[in-house]
Amino acid sequence: MKKTILIMACALLAMAVQAQGKKVLVAYFSCTGNTEKVAKKIAVATKADIYVIQPQKAYSAADIDWHNKQSRSTVEMKDHKARPQLANKNAKIAKYDVVFLGYPIWWNTCPRIINTFIESYKWEGKTVVPFATSGSSSIDNSVKELKALYENVNWNAGKLLNDGGAEAGSWAKEVVDGLK
Repeated sequence: MKKTILIMACALLAMAVQAQGKKVLVAYFSCTGNTEKVAKKIAVATKADIYVIQPQKAYSAADIDWHNKQSRSTVEMKDHKARPQLANKNAKIAKYDVVFLGYPIWWNTCPRIINTFIESYKWEGKTVVPFATSGSSSIDNSVKELKALYENVNWNAGKLLNDGGAEAGSWAKEVVDGLK
């Protein structure tokens, strides 16, 4: 009898510990591969699922040429209401507690497809952790704009992760551990 009670107590304790774990998703948009490298390091460190945010029409090198005032990305970034179409809406956000949201910095903010992605899902009860890559800008303005546009989202502090994301894994693990 005592053995049965002890086994049941251990099983209940194991279920309680498992329930405390957070289900994590790393959703990212990347054209050149820089943000993708960082996203994969975050996913490994946090044992997260990965979702690639893909536009319906992929961006070519010419599309992201910021020197060209007629390039697709320049035109989109000048229009605050631009919302490029997603290739799919299969992220299944509802099953996650924490979503790391990654993107390159374009024109000192996030690409408009990130707005499309956010507006395509319900974010109640989720913690969203932005991360970005950039050759010259910080993440600060993009996070400020996201927080202002999407006040209903529970935003966690964001981080700029360059140089292949050397610190990405340890930072992400620390974030998730701090949410428990």
